[in-house]
Amino acid sequence: MPSEVTTTETYVEKPKTLAELRAGITSGKLKAADLAASYFERIERVNQRLNVYLSLTKERALEQATKVDAAAAKGDQLGPLAGIPVGIKDVLVVRGGTATAGSKILKGYHPPYDATAVKRLEDAGAVLLGKLNCDEFAMGSSNENSAYGPVRNPVDTSRVPGGSSGGSAAAVAANMAVATLGTDTGGSIRQPASFCGVVGVLPTYGRVSRYGLIAFASSLDRIGPFATNVRDAATVLGVIAGHDPCDATSSPTPVADYAAESDRPVEGLRIGVPAEYFGEGLDPEVRERIEGGIASLKAAGCVVKPVSLPHTKYAIPTYYLVATAEASANLARFDGVRYGYRSPASDTLGAMYSHSRDEGFGAEVKRRILLGTYALSAGYYDAYYLKALKVRRLLAGDFLRVFANVDAIVTPTSPIPAFKLGEKTGDPLAMYLADIYTVTASLAGICGVTVPCGATEAGLPVGMQVLAAHLKEGTAFRVARAVERAQGQG
Repeated sequence: MPSEVTTTETYVEKPKTLAELRAGITSGKLKAADLAASYFERIERVNQRLNVYLSLTKERALEQATKVDAAAAKGDQLGPLAGIPVGIKDVLVVRGGTATAGSKILKGYHPPYDATAVKRLEDAGAVLLGKLNCDEFAMGSSNENSAYGPVRNPVDTSRVPGGSSGGSAAAVAANMAVATLGTDTGGSIRQPASFCGVVGVLPTYGRVSRYGLIAFASSLDRIGPFATNVRDAATVLGVIAGHDPCDATSSPTPVADYAAESDRPVEGLRIGVPAEYFGEGLDPEVRERIEGGIASLKAAGCVVKPVSLPHTKYAIPTYYLVATAEASANLARFDGVRYGYRSPASDTLGAMYSHSRDEGFGAEVKRRILLGTYALSAGYYDAYYLKALKVRRLLAGDFLRVFANVDAIVTPTSPIPAFKLGEKTGDPLAMYLADIYTVTASLAGICGVTVPCGATEAGLPVGMQVLAAHLKEGTAFRVARAVERAQGQG
């Protein structure tokens, strides 16, 4: 393979771990305000090239950092994320900032409240740097659908960072934040984490409150963290997880100590390897790296066994019926009436609706709204949407049966490494098929972690996906940490 990465810009810069930074702040050797300032300086230098941040929250960050430094000086007990610089995907609302969801239709919208996950980060001492670029309304697998321009992959700026949380993954990979929040509807945390060579977490549906998330597909949307290593990601999930009375779908199950869980040995764990994830379309180098990761788990004492998830082949059409139908309903609220963009060609009510939505939404969002509206329309509901819900149940049943016999499942996160900017924009179906290994877990509601598992000869990261049963995030972290250690990390 040609080594393009040696002739293109790269911005990967590994930061200190969350624990190292917090220890410095706690001891007084490092000031949270100085740390935040250093990150804003790096953002100023690098962001013009990578297009990661859409807006910054400098005033709020300085105020929070000053509070942390004052508490440290008094010897007060500090939160688990005290002084840690974080970035937020722009589909999550942050009071006083902007929330565009990567769309022209929400340009200039300033939400009056914080998303629950954002509030919990700040309550734990985190310093909010700003809002991160993403595919419009989280619809995309390359971060090329943003109304504010594509994000570039810090590993190789000629390539995509993945999507839809491309800005969140790239920010961590380029050390423009220590940790970030993204969202995952069909792979939007895991795939960009894989492409950028960082850790990304898909929590169990309901494990993290969706209050304050601008909805794409409400039965699929999940909020999760990115970090450079498994333990940091586990720490951040432990902060944002838990029941929230503002979200009726959030789980009341107590939150485990995920960071401690990630430290536990994996000897004796049963690891399933599904044949359906290693077939046609899998890049040979990706296969080789994942097989190497599986061998390392076996060497660590895991029992590796073949398993089958027979309905996997139906996952892509099922996902793109369920997700688009829910998107059609959720995005009906953006009509030019209450907030967001209103077309100047609004001489009648009908004209305001049609022109505002036509001018405000991008091509991919319109495509998905049309697909979803069609699937929900009279005469087609039973044939498409209802049938998709039945197949979704079958996919979930596959995982339930397999998890009765194994503790975790390992697969490639993506069938290919990061592709070139513009390579797939003219072929939406090819773009959709890039999600083939991630949509299954999304439809089943289970949890997962993607962890770096080597790189191709061209230096492009490869991610291994570790899936676990509902609310078994601790198990996924344990296995991912073992893979990380085998790579000489963590």
